[in-house]
Amino acid sequence: MAKPYITREGYDQLHKELDYLWNVKRPDVTAKVAWAASLGDRSENADYHYNKRLLGQIDRRVRFLRHCMNDLQVITYNPQQEGKVFFGAYVEIESDDDSPVTMRIRIVGAEEIFGRDNYISVDSPMARALLGKQVDDEATVKTPKGDKIWYVNKISYKAPEWFEELPIEDRFLREDDDQQEEAVEEVSEEEQKKIQEEYMATLVK
Repeated sequence: MAKPYITREGYDQLHKELDYLWNVKRPDVTAKVAWAASLGDRSENADYHYNKRLLGQIDRRVRFLRHCMNDLQVITYNPQQEGKVFFGAYVEIESDDDSPVTMRIRIVGAEEIFGRDNYISVDSPMARALLGKQVDDEATVKTPKGDKIWYVNKISYKAPEWFEELPIEDRFLREDDDQQEEAVEEVSEEEQKKIQEEYMATLVK
């Protein structure tokens, strides 16, 4: 089975996120948990429970990242792609409507669309319809309400002006995530050691 695709930029972003969570966010939250625990009774200690839950979320994300990064295939730009829509392309498209809508998107792997509204997976119906198209070509996208036609206005493999890189700290734990109550998975010392060993293994890729 082929490995899922990811752009070089996407892979580097996942690595930065992993580094941030492990080297910055996790030590900070761990210190807060220890401080809150030192206050005594934990049953009504809001700081303790909040940061303990946050620590569980961080550990789950770290586990996910260290596993998925070993199963991804990094796809780099090839000059032969120029002028056509392929994986990694930034594309501006316009709908064939009485009141046309313009969209600016990038076609990427499923693991790198986290936190971005203008990224679409290469496996999505829109991406499949656009692949191989050139400027001024039309792409027919199948939707539950019927076929919809989009015209290709621009294609680029360099980040255009409308593109903004998402800060690493914004990729994890948005406000709505913080409000969700969930069970905390305790992590043993042995699991902690395994997480650290597998994290270090990602540094050599």
